Amino acid sequence: MTPRTLADWLSYLEQLHPTAIDMGLDRSREVAGRLGLGRPAPRVVTVTGTNGKGSTCAFLAALLGEQGLRVGVYSSPHLLRYNERVLIEGVEASDEALCEAFAAVEAARGETSLTYFEMGTLAAFWLFERAGLDAVVLEVGLGGRLDAVNLLDADIAVVTSIAVDHADWLGDTRESIAFEKAGIFRAGRPAVCGDLEPPAPIMEQARSLGAPLVLRGRDFDLALGEGDWHWRGRNAAGEALSLHHLPQLDLPMENAALALQVYALMDLPWLPEQLIAALQRTRVTGRLDRRVVQWRGEARHLLLDVGHNPHAAQYLAGRLRAAPPKGVRRAVFGLLADKDLDGVLEPVLGLVQDWAVAPLPTGRSRPAQELEAALRARGASVSRHANIAAALEAQCNEASAGDEILVFGSFYSVADALEWLVRAAR
Repeated sequence: MTPRTLADWLSYLEQLHPTAIDMGLDRSREVAGRLGLGRPAPRVVTVTGTNGKGSTCAFLAALLGEQGLRVGVYSSPHLLRYNERVLIEGVEASDEALCEAFAAVEAARGETSLTYFEMGTLAAFWLFERAGLDAVVLEVGLGGRLDAVNLLDADIAVVTSIAVDHADWLGDTRESIAFEKAGIFRAGRPAVCGDLEPPAPIMEQARSLGAPLVLRGRDFDLALGEGDWHWRGRNAAGEALSLHHLPQLDLPMENAALALQVYALMDLPWLPEQLIAALQRTRVTGRLDRRVVQWRGEARHLLLDVGHNPHAAQYLAGRLRAAPPKGVRRAVFGLLADKDLDGVLEPVLGLVQDWAVAPLPTGRSRPAQELEAALRARGASVSRHANIAAALEAQCNEASAGDEILVFGSFYSVADALEWLVRAAR
């Protein structure tokens, strides 16, 4: 029989379980036991939060890697290739490795049904355990308490931010969402929270578990200066640490500050020059991601951002306000139907002079007619297109050399833009 390709496996996984999301740890725990999975590395950090998980994981992996540690990172969703979800020392897992891991999980699961995400998580753990890593950084897929990533006991649990998103699964208040995210805390082990106003369940869960809680604004923080920023925090012994005059970063400095505090709690060298170098080289595809493409003999400047909820849109607006383009700012925008359209539009509306909207390549997409109507009702200049690529081409045609084209609203928006960029470069 011909071995399954990665595409074959992913198609199979999509149909393996009756529903795409089925919260709970029992199924994954049972199969992990049959696989004989233990700890994938001596150091395990689990990261949850409404926004900022990806960049926090990337910053932390860079800080650890700068010390010569072999680091694995598990994240989701991917933009172009499933392989992006499993990184070992910064390199995506190969098709062959993923196929081998999926086959191992499939053989162990027996009659136990697993979701796409559960299969992928167990496969990542299986690969990490065999790679001889020093540390793994795990991004929670949804919530925390019942997410498959929470099978592992983290040495340090991290909450980046707490806002209302995925309300159908996590509840529609910050308190209910915080309860789910605090589910990754472990007894006696540090928990670090980057939200400046953490809801009560964060405090209550840490207190009930005896988990030392490290809070932004109290135990660590950052201060933005003119062209630089400053960080203060503490190590595991409670001793004060600080870094001054750090260079501005393309990714959110708030998440860099959070990663620095997590690193500070580990028994690792504190060498400022190395730490700063690690932060500076950190990049995350699709997050405040600037690109330049040659379009009919002229440069077009793009800014790609996967922000898709009000909290992310507010942060994006702040970064847009701080860096106005020389010309006009244009947007290419698509949104999923279960996202807060008004909450995403309002922060950005006055910072964009022209909009091109399009449906996303999924049945979960909000119709482009709705996006167009919402923008017209707010007096915006807007055009509607068949897909993200067509919208992007239209904006490139209309743009001048000093304009900026912002692509945002969804991972799908950015993924389509990245595929278009590959085609445009040929």
